[in-house]
Amino acid sequence: MILKPRMLTLANPLNLIIKIITMKKFLKFETKIKTFNKTLFIEGDKSLSIRWALLASNALGKSTAYNLLHSEDVLNTLNCLKKLGIKIKLNKKRCEIIGNGLKSFNYKKGIILDCGNSGTLARLILGLLVDTPHKIKITGDESLSKRDFSRITEPLKKFGTTFFPSKRKCLPLEILGSKNLKTINYLENKGSAQCKSAVMLASLKTKGTTKIIAKKSRNHSELLFKFLQIPIIVKSKKNLDFIKIKGCKEFDSFNYRIPSDISSSSFFIVLTLLSKNSRIILKNININPSRNGIIKILNKMGANIIIKNKKNYRGELIGDLFVKSKNNLKGITCPKKFNSTAIDEFLIIFLVAAKAKGNSYFTDISELNMKESPRLKIASKVLNLMGIKNNLTKNSIKIFGNPNLQISKKIEIKNFKKDHRIFMMCAVAALTFGGKWKINDPISIKTSFPSFLKKLETLGAQFK
Repeated sequence: MILKPRMLTLANPLNLIIKIITMKKFLKFETKIKTFNKTLFIEGDKSLSIRWALLASNALGKSTAYNLLHSEDVLNTLNCLKKLGIKIKLNKKRCEIIGNGLKSFNYKKGIILDCGNSGTLARLILGLLVDTPHKIKITGDESLSKRDFSRITEPLKKFGTTFFPSKRKCLPLEILGSKNLKTINYLENKGSAQCKSAVMLASLKTKGTTKIIAKKSRNHSELLFKFLQIPIIVKSKKNLDFIKIKGCKEFDSFNYRIPSDISSSSFFIVLTLLSKNSRIILKNININPSRNGIIKILNKMGANIIIKNKKNYRGELIGDLFVKSKNNLKGITCPKKFNSTAIDEFLIIFLVAAKAKGNSYFTDISELNMKESPRLKIASKVLNLMGIKNNLTKNSIKIFGNPNLQISKKIEIKNFKKDHRIFMMCAVAALTFGGKWKINDPISIKTSFPSFLKKLETLGAQFK
């Protein structure tokens, strides 16, 4: 293997020392993974890591997080908060953030916040910047700069903020806040937790009650608000959540042990399902009902994923996942009700559909093309390279499964916008279906799952 660890001092205000991997431009996977029986601990949930940091920065006092994900997206979050005057200490075991309430940020002229590849950071932090008296510039990498930010800027304008240039939909953008913020009524009809959460965070800075009607999506922000005793009321009716938040209520600092990320776990769930005579236990996984769609979908396809040791932590449901290989997987017409709870996991679910008996049909998933890359389009191309027939539309894909799928040819994966989930999907495909794969941009995993390759090695995977 050509990967060598080294120490890198980040040139940022935090002066952090972190371990990263010096990578080649591509990795080769030419050998299928052998039988394994392991227990894995997965790093902290990325969505919760970022939300914890943003809320801790506006709490009263010192907050401490354990099992914080040390990925590029989370480190960019801490860097941005440091630029806003927040004191932060980070080491391997914990992260400490000292806040001074809803007025914690030290707004200076000329602040530029680089959000890297993180849509969660870029969209959510805008919600906390609605009271800035000076323009703050938000930037990101090439991928993030192509994503639609009008879905965030339009509702935030209703609070009283101004964006420059006024008609631009993509980054870079500048935000100027208001001294006289207004409460708003907001309809979120895309099923985007980022849009909903940005408005929720903005509502903290307003006097009065903000009302949100939101298509169901992950509810980490709502659960954190309730745990912090922020005045919030949530009522659910069918596919909608009705949310009311009363602003200008200070909240105390809080300690938080970040549960393990189900999105990162999903790659090892499917790796186990598609491998021969293998088993895995994934410990302390966040199985929040608004995030556990992958478990429900795969079990409907014939998997037998068992959840043990369930417990409630700060409103989040946590458990251990027991997974074993499965030969007789079956196709599925995926119920739309699972879409929002599995939006980040569909790529890896598509691999199960490729191996399943019969056809699988996934509809109303155009949101996949609003992620780090046009994931739905790229997934279709990867399946084609694998020899799996599929029919693609703007918001759906039909996959014609092949239970006898075995790949022997050479496959090269490139031009996928350095999307971390595309890379990890292809790595799992290579290790389970065979063939000689050349997968470009392994460094992409830094954004969400830096230890992905190391964990593959612990299971016996080989690559070079």
